[in-house]
Amino acid sequence: MNRNAMIAMSGGVDSSVAAYLMKERGFDCIGTTMKLFSNEDVGIDRDDVCCSLKDTEDARAVAYRLGIPHYVFNFSADFIDRVIRRFVEAYENGRTPNPCIDCNRYIKFDRLFSRARELEYAFVVTGHYARIERDAAGRFLLKKALDDAKDQSYFLYSMTQEQLAHTLFPLGEIRKKDVREIALAQGFINAKKHESQDVCFVSNGDYANFIEHYTGKRYAPGNFIDVNGNVLGRHKGLIRYTIGQRKGLGLSFSRPMYVREKNVVDNTVTLGDDNLLYSKTLFADDLNWIAPPPSPVVRVKAKTRYRQPEQEATVWIENDGIRVEFDEPQRALAAGQAVVLYDGDVVVGGGTIIGAA
Repeated sequence: MNRNAMIAMSGGVDSSVAAYLMKERGFDCIGTTMKLFSNEDVGIDRDDVCCSLKDTEDARAVAYRLGIPHYVFNFSADFIDRVIRRFVEAYENGRTPNPCIDCNRYIKFDRLFSRARELEYAFVVTGHYARIERDAAGRFLLKKALDDAKDQSYFLYSMTQEQLAHTLFPLGEIRKKDVREIALAQGFINAKKHESQDVCFVSNGDYANFIEHYTGKRYAPGNFIDVNGNVLGRHKGLIRYTIGQRKGLGLSFSRPMYVREKNVVDNTVTLGDDNLLYSKTLFADDLNWIAPPPSPVVRVKAKTRYRQPEQEATVWIENDGIRVEFDEPQRALAAGQAVVLYDGDVVVGGGTIIGAA
């Protein structure tokens, strides 16, 4: 087996320890950091967010300590086109995107993966908490990490067999507390560094402010309505609201009210009681099957959000999409989010939600 590997080093503790573990396993490694955007391009005026210059410096410092070369690849044009643009267009069309999934799909395991092939590196290595194994038939499987609290398989469902064959996740078998201990023992500059919680190119989680800054647009106000079409008040633009949202509506009611629906055609936001947010059925397209189901109808466990516990469900494969029927109603199923399907700890596949009923 070819023993050379390209390590995606973000400057965080996870990817730094991944690099250390690969070096310990005898791989010939190089560290690579992806330049995805400039702060001024996305309206960020601080340097303590993901993908900053400081992150690059931290990655370089760890690579130097490990004695491996470090390079920076400028993928900003690809990131703007395949991640930021899709993020903005999703919100403009009333959907709720997941840019972390797009970044993995189009940048880490497409653009970086292609660069590794060009430079004749056998493996791409990241600090994701997930596992890759082969079944008896030789097919590669994506599996949940040993550390359930850190498992990131949800974000990786779009990986192909070719990508899985040439990717390594050294953190899949260890726990986060052990990663911190390794980093401290090795004297890494980022051993106590906090994890980024927000979307990397959005400051303080203010999606609407980012979109308006990035596009130069101001999104038209419209009506809040109830499920019967009665006008309840005025909203400040569809991009400011997500399905299930309660806070920040700017209205006062005698009972809690939540965003139930967004209508791009008539620029309305429908509000309703919490019980109106629940659905038993979702529809999804843009599918990727890692472990193809044996029949058009299959029992699975499904997740529609990263932190959500898996839910029992039945999947019907219909033409180019799927229909997922949950055993129990699910709250705030949002078009644009991912539904990921599991069989035990194996990722069967997933797709993009297009509607719920």
